[in-house]
Amino acid sequence: MEESVQNNSTQQEQNGGLRRSLRARHLNMIAIGGAIGTGLFVASGATISQAGPGGALLAYALIGVMVYFLMQSLGEMATYMPVSGSFEEYGTRFVSPSFGFATGWNYWYNWAITVAAELVAAAIVMQYWFPQVPSWIWSLAFLLLLFLINAFSVRSFGEGEFWFALIKVVTVVVFLGLGLLMVVGIMGGKSPGFVNWQLGEAPFVNGGVGILAVFMIAGFSFQGTEMLGIAAGETADPVKTIPRAVRSIFWRILLFYIGAIAIIGFLVPYTDPALLNPDGDIALSPFTLVFERAGVAAAASIMNAVILTSVLSAGNSGLYVSTRMLHALSTSGKAPKIFSRTTRRGIPMPALLATSLIGLMGFFLSLLGSGQAYTWLVNASGLAGFITWVGIAWCHLKFRRAYVAQGHDVKDLPYKSPLYPFGPILALAMCILVILGQNFEALVGNGDFLSLLSSYIGLPLFLLLWVGHKLVTRAPKIDPTKADLTRTHH
Repeated sequence: MEESVQNNSTQQEQNGGLRRSLRARHLNMIAIGGAIGTGLFVASGATISQAGPGGALLAYALIGVMVYFLMQSLGEMATYMPVSGSFEEYGTRFVSPSFGFATGWNYWYNWAITVAAELVAAAIVMQYWFPQVPSWIWSLAFLLLLFLINAFSVRSFGEGEFWFALIKVVTVVVFLGLGLLMVVGIMGGKSPGFVNWQLGEAPFVNGGVGILAVFMIAGFSFQGTEMLGIAAGETADPVKTIPRAVRSIFWRILLFYIGAIAIIGFLVPYTDPALLNPDGDIALSPFTLVFERAGVAAAASIMNAVILTSVLSAGNSGLYVSTRMLHALSTSGKAPKIFSRTTRRGIPMPALLATSLIGLMGFFLSLLGSGQAYTWLVNASGLAGFITWVGIAWCHLKFRRAYVAQGHDVKDLPYKSPLYPFGPILALAMCILVILGQNFEALVGNGDFLSLLSSYIGLPLFLLLWVGHKLVTRAPKIDPTKADLTRTHH
């Protein structure tokens, strides 16, 4: 018994004070929960009205392929080197310390601001039931709840995320089941057949431009799958659990997204004004529309409750990954030393407090004036996720190069990404296309400078971090033959 306690504390020391308490089921749900949210429940309707059922389906499938290759790349590195700093650590070891610095701070900022965005969204959802209660009360209450879930232990975070995500998964499965019965005409009247796929310009509305526009929304919807890399640092037996999670997660997420888009495409015509839903009204979620047509009583209230859990789930995992990234930046000397401190339970408390504070400040900014400052913050964080994805693919190419350059055999890797180097190269090219296409209308001269700047603000911020660190530290890029391939945990 004493020996196992000693082993645990040694492992915790090697792991920057963090504990490997997450199980395989937690890991699966963290990644699924990260990717299934308002993007699927609310935004999916607008994508069908923009690109038609065929265009939306194609855009989501293409982004799905890109995410599959990114997950393979991340899986290979995270199984070999499961550290909580993940992409920041890989960037530092295989590309350059400056690239690692910029990647880490970019990711921290991305999710800290997302926490603020989720607090705003949670307050909007609560207004549906309690229109008299001031929205800031709900936001503060939810921030306190998320803080407590994350402050207790990593296991309590994993459990919280498991149940939050399970509610979303059950909703999507029920939706797919009911939707399928309606498509074949067993429920809700006779089968619509392919009528909505042949309506007007369907299935491809607005041609390539429509698909490209949806491409962006689909990309945002899938963000969060990379949380797996951060959680790997606190996962028990990462060599077994990470490859299994990488393999299963992708197919589940793709089935949920492709299945849901296909069913909405069959049951709701792309011309239906309810799909556009510009205000993000929950009562107009395409899921609500389908549930109501299936005769589900109180469909809007049920969907509202599901959307609330999905908002809390995104906030919960956002707070977790940004806290862990700040802790990792501190451990590697790229952030103030205080953030590397952990409690006896392995919680990086100073990092958690600082990140919660940033989320709170972001939320208060949304209440000031017309919320312009907050809109800019959210826009800046929008690109940050895609920049992280570019970093994952780039680090994988560099990791494999260093691994081979130092005389290792690829066959010895605990998990090997299939289709290398095609996978990371394709993912890299597609991510760059998504980044450049953020506001392609303004790029080709159809928009004002301000809208152009607000769409792309995340890119100069990232480059400023990268170049600034390089100028200050003069850190050279990494020579593949000298890259640090030390494994932190076996």
